[in-house]
Amino acid sequence: MKKITIKAMAVFLVLGTVTGCSKDDSGTPVDNNRIPQVLKDNFSLSVMETVLSRSSLREQLYNPGPYTVLAPSDEAFQKAGYGTPAAILAAGQSFIGRIANYHVLEGNYDLGKMPFLFNQEIQSYSGKLYVTRWIKNNDTVLTVNGSRLLSVGIQASNGFVQVIDRVLAPYQHELLADALAAENDLTLFYQAVQRAGMLDLLKGKGPFTVYAANNAAMKAYGYTTVQAINEADPAVLAALLQYHIAADRRFVNDYILTTGNSGVSTQGMLNNNTVMVTLVPNSSQPGSYSGITLKGTGNTSAVTLLRQDLITGNGVLHITDQVLRINQ
Repeated sequence: MKKITIKAMAVFLVLGTVTGCSKDDSGTPVDNNRIPQVLKDNFSLSVMETVLSRSSLREQLYNPGPYTVLAPSDEAFQKAGYGTPAAILAAGQSFIGRIANYHVLEGNYDLGKMPFLFNQEIQSYSGKLYVTRWIKNNDTVLTVNGSRLLSVGIQASNGFVQVIDRVLAPYQHELLADALAAENDLTLFYQAVQRAGMLDLLKGKGPFTVYAANNAAMKAYGYTTVQAINEADPAVLAALLQYHIAADRRFVNDYILTTGNSGVSTQGMLNNNTVMVTLVPNSSQPGSYSGITLKGTGNTSAVTLLRQDLITGNGVLHITDQVLRINQ
């Protein structure tokens, strides 16, 4: 199986695989290369092995399949706050079940053979996933929900294990409107969406990307209370909010892949104006990037993403520390 190499990666995973069969006491061949065994025999995948061994999928993954497992590395789990098998067990059975089901797909998915396109939809056991295959600086890069694949196609006898650099968060909301309503730090932004008559838009098919200013940002802009928003002109609010929504599904890594050597690009918004997108260099990996900042035409300082890549069924939500300003 041809592997895709990402030259910019500073961390290399040593992935051992078990091949062949042994025999039981009766001389019957025993397959030692099923997906659970492949995970168990790879030292960098111990947390994912624990996740699947404690989930309802454990026995199923010994079946002929085929199955595809998107396995976050132990380092990815560590970044998510679950760096050891004990830590993931402490998170509880419900959480383990959600993670397991969102990272397992039925069928052989050789992502390295997918078209060179952004955010192609595939289906896991518990929701949609979005795969991008693109060329950046002569390297072919694969991402799933904005998470990079570190290795492609570790062959098991009943499928594939594909290693990713981030734990994928199963989405809880099919609609962006519901995701906004559920965030305690977005009550003012959500109220503005309602007052502007834009709730139905964010309940639509989309996809959309929403850059939602948190409550502190809305207060700093002048909308200090729900009452103040309810007293505002809906047309004025709509004009502002249209500058916070893009008619596309955009993960942070999408910008990193499409932005040229200058490190700066633009994103068109619903009001037909653009926001400047600047890549943030990764200090631990020279030549690579760890994120983005935004700047509206009226912003005097960079707008930071406080939370990023919150996926829903009809788009992506990012939470920002400032309102994107059209005018100073």
